[in-house]
Amino acid sequence: MTLGLTALELARIQFAFTVSFHIIFPAISIGLASFLAVLEWRWLKTKDPVYQDLFKFWIKIFAVAFGMGVVSGVVMSYQFGTNWSEFSRIAGGVTGPLLAYEVLSAFFLEAGFLGIMLFGWGRVGPRAHFFATLMVAVGTCISMFWILSSNSWMQTPQGFSIENGIIVPQNWFEIVFNPSFPYRLAHMAAAAFLVAALLVASTAAWHLLKGRRDALVKKSFSMALWLILVLAPLQVLIGDNHGLNTLHHQPAKLAAIEGHWETNKGEGMPLYLFGIPDMQEERTKYALAIPNMGSLIMTHTLDGEVKGLKEFAPEDRPNSLVVFWSFRIMVGLGMLMLLLAVLGLWLRRSDRLYENKWFQRFALYMGPSGFIALLAGWFTTEVGRQPWVVYNVLRTKDALSPVSASQVGITLIIFVLVYCVVFGIGIYYMLKLMHKGPEFIHASPVDHAELGQTPMRPLSAVEESLDGQDQKQEKDHD
Repeated sequence: MTLGLTALELARIQFAFTVSFHIIFPAISIGLASFLAVLEWRWLKTKDPVYQDLFKFWIKIFAVAFGMGVVSGVVMSYQFGTNWSEFSRIAGGVTGPLLAYEVLSAFFLEAGFLGIMLFGWGRVGPRAHFFATLMVAVGTCISMFWILSSNSWMQTPQGFSIENGIIVPQNWFEIVFNPSFPYRLAHMAAAAFLVAALLVASTAAWHLLKGRRDALVKKSFSMALWLILVLAPLQVLIGDNHGLNTLHHQPAKLAAIEGHWETNKGEGMPLYLFGIPDMQEERTKYALAIPNMGSLIMTHTLDGEVKGLKEFAPEDRPNSLVVFWSFRIMVGLGMLMLLLAVLGLWLRRSDRLYENKWFQRFALYMGPSGFIALLAGWFTTEVGRQPWVVYNVLRTKDALSPVSASQVGITLIIFVLVYCVVFGIGIYYMLKLMHKGPEFIHASPVDHAELGQTPMRPLSAVEESLDGQDQKQEKDHD
């Protein structure tokens, strides 16, 4: 049942599994909430019903993602008490209040206005409804602020003291605004918006490939590509500054990411494009490198010195093989996003954006890239922090609850089964909604009887049948 794995290894796998499922839904929620706010703002300003119809389509996707994000987030919170009780006991004085601030400032804000956002059309004024949408969007960003603050403190802890083996907060400003927090917040925000933009672009590309050329599809495609054009190069700049911060505060992580074993003294550090880091032999096999490029990227000089992994004790080294490749997957997909944006701009200038099928296929295939890059980035960050749960303060093995491998193994199997069924259905439902696509609701008669009915559950906001297109949409296509 445990496949020879220890309780620590199984607990890490379990948390990695649950957090990987969870992170994709808040990323969709953060990005789509802001996108919805922009759509409603444009509708209020221009009175163009296309924006209203797009809002009513994407709010369905948002509702499903938000609901699944809340459910999966609750499970993660429980794991702090079940598998990681020592972490909660030792570091809970810092992480507990930060998570509480997230609930008090963000979750209550989202919960207070979410009902108006989902079900308020025709019941409150347009400006009041826009305010509710804006508050939900702000709430998702505030939630991201506190979660990233807590996680960044675990990466670069400061503002605390240790008393009787317990981490005691001393300076909350230093705790919240720890050295890596600004870079990681900006990096995550850009990633979440890219996730949403790529989702919107790929959905529109699917319908363009199927022959739709109406205003709803074109507007979606255009807005998403403009956002990717802004965010992709911005993310490169943010990532560069984040790397410099990591070099200063977490040099072992940076060395593992680069597969860099020997400290380069008097010569430039190469950049490995390809290689297989070997933790036992302490070298990167089959390396394909660009001379001096590593120093140029890491120190902005051709011969800047960067510490190698051999500078750190073997028990303090992250797994270089994992972070080496997860980082390159993230960067590689980021370069493809930049290529997508540039090609989109070129085709837009030549007035071929909505007719070029190979580009539309490219945009369609890039749809999942935001999620993959997001997960690869988180694997790089979290595996690169090992063997510490609080960097240089608390080791991961010392944060584990007194549980057996069989106990953790059984719950891991249950999690895998339940998550694959529950969230598999949710993801399938979202894909069906996107397959159906946006509709011209403003051209349809309003059913005032249905307008007076109030849904009882958030996911009830997604009410349409998914079995094919309705007659009105078919007529619009013709």
